[in-house]
Amino acid sequence: MSVSKQLAQHLRDVHFGKNWSWSNLKDALDGLSWQEAQVSVQGLNSIAILTCHITYYVKVIYKVLEGGPLEGNDKDSFMLPDIKEQSDWNALQEKIWQQAELTASAIEKLDDVQLDALFSEAKYGTYFRNIAGMIEHMHYHLGQIVLIRKLLTAKV
Repeated sequence: MSVSKQLAQHLRDVHFGKNWSWSNLKDALDGLSWQEAQVSVQGLNSIAILTCHITYYVKVIYKVLEGGPLEGNDKDSFMLPDIKEQSDWNALQEKIWQQAELTASAIEKLDDVQLDALFSEAKYGTYFRNIAGMIEHMHYHLGQIVLIRKLLTAKV
């Protein structure tokens, strides 16, 4: 399997499962109400905010993979859309799953030359570094989401 196909599968796995850690975003959010998703436990970011934060970078990288400019900023990654009912929370998750698949499909199309090419500017490193880093970043915050959910459950 090519490196790009492996990276794409790794992105799918962190979203949908079957990865090495057996932890994934879809399972971590499954059954979580829109109210629970927005609770800040012990001053930590809410699950909804962390979910928006980690998936923000998937959209940013996708735009570059599609030939667009690198446009993103950490402050914007913590912006939570209005979630006023369960359907809002469900719709947000559906957009996340769709974006994950679009991005994984775009990653699969990269060849080794493109993976080694600079990602937008030299200071950001290669495409490979940015894609792998995005996935590592998701795993890091996924651990937080799982722990926050456990704290939330213990609190209820």
